[in-house]
Amino acid sequence: MPSTNAPPPGETQTFDALVLAGGRGERLGGRDKAALCVAGRPLLDRVLDAVTEARRVVVVGPVAVPDGVAQVFEDPPGGGPVAGIAAGVAHLAHRRDPAPWVCVLAVDQPDAAPALAPVLAALPTVGPAVDAVCHRDVEGHPQWLLAAYRTAVLQRALAAHGSGHGVPMRSLVRALRFFHVIAGTEHLGDVDTWADHARWERRLGG
Repeated sequence: MPSTNAPPPGETQTFDALVLAGGRGERLGGRDKAALCVAGRPLLDRVLDAVTEARRVVVVGPVAVPDGVAQVFEDPPGGGPVAGIAAGVAHLAHRRDPAPWVCVLAVDQPDAAPALAPVLAALPTVGPAVDAVCHRDVEGHPQWLLAAYRTAVLQRALAAHGSGHGVPMRSLVRALRFFHVIAGTEHLGDVDTWADHARWERRLGG
């Protein structure tokens, strides 16, 4: 069971971050979600706000990225989130001293920063029996693409799936033990359609 003890003041857990930006945005007419603005800011910028404390940040996908942010690509492209995670984790594995946790975020989450904050805050409190931390949405669905994973556990899970091309997220995380945070669920949500975009514009632009 995860520990419920609060961490000492100021204690944090070191983490790396992967931003998945390789989706085709089919229900948005093929628009590049990373560059799509909500309330005057591109979605990629909004998601990068969530991981400013990461040791390393890697964007996975053929999108424009800010200076100083690493970028990798799925091979072949269009393989889905597991393929993107595999490409990003492989890149991090070649760096010295990988962080003990890696956060995985889809690029189309306009309020990712306040949504991820409770996940990061929980990392020092969970015990070794916990493999990953995320929210459940209002319908009870776990938010695997706004989550923190133990790096070593995620690497082992990926090893069974090769490039990850076409592999469902459920298959990747099936054996992982999750701790679900409660705070911050009001910030969850993505932009899959123009109706979603309009709702987020009203919410964040007002």
